[in-house]
Amino acid sequence: MEDLLRAVSENRTSVDDALRELERRLYCELDHNIDAGREARTGVPEVIIADGKTREQLFEISSEFLRRTRRAVVSRLGRSACVELLRSIEEAFPDVGHGYDERAGFLTLRMPDLIMPPEGGKVGLLSAGTSDIPVTIEAELTASEMGCTTLAFHDVGVAGVHRLIGPLKKLREGGADVIIVSAGREGALPTLVSGLVKVPVIGLPVSTGYGLHGKGETALFAMLQSCSPLAVVNIDAGFVAGAVAGKIANTARLKTRP
Repeated sequence: MEDLLRAVSENRTSVDDALRELERRLYCELDHNIDAGREARTGVPEVIIADGKTREQLFEISSEFLRRTRRAVVSRLGRSACVELLRSIEEAFPDVGHGYDERAGFLTLRMPDLIMPPEGGKVGLLSAGTSDIPVTIEAELTASEMGCTTLAFHDVGVAGVHRLIGPLKKLREGGADVIIVSAGREGALPTLVSGLVKVPVIGLPVSTGYGLHGKGETALFAMLQSCSPLAVVNIDAGFVAGAVAGKIANTARLKTRP
């Protein structure tokens, strides 16, 4: 609300216009009660998770976000569902732009007049194996939606630890403010990376691996037991990792700007 209060105090907008804008950001007549003001309030845009929602619900919620915030972000969206949703969205919003990454099931919808966040911090990402890439991409795209610059390297797990040398050098030279490290199976990579870098590391356990405590459980336990300082999110929580990293990176950049 600070921007609206300043606009009123500086006579750039009227009280009535500010109230209308506040209502647009905070209130919704839909049954789904969307949170259109989340990005202004927290720095993280609302992301619509497709799991458990009908086609009609996805369309209705996405449309309301496009009207209110000029963009919508949908996660965990399969290709066929994406095609159907885009068909309906483009009929209702002919000028909408969109991007879709099938690996992560991540769809972005943007209206032409959308003003994206200014370039913020820098987020590095490392994934241990090929199977860890989709969740890592979800984290990367989430940070990108927050205005962060990202730099990702894949297949650098501890089975071939020499593969880390080049990526860590590039992340250091590129000025990464935080690094997300995703791994399944034994989940050792985040602990290793945390012991080699100065910036914060976020461990992202992935539901790969099998047998006793498979499907990401061993990776999660290992990261929680890390002897190197490490923040850890839930299994396959790519959005959460990306959002936390984005907050860290953007805060770091704000602190260093003149």
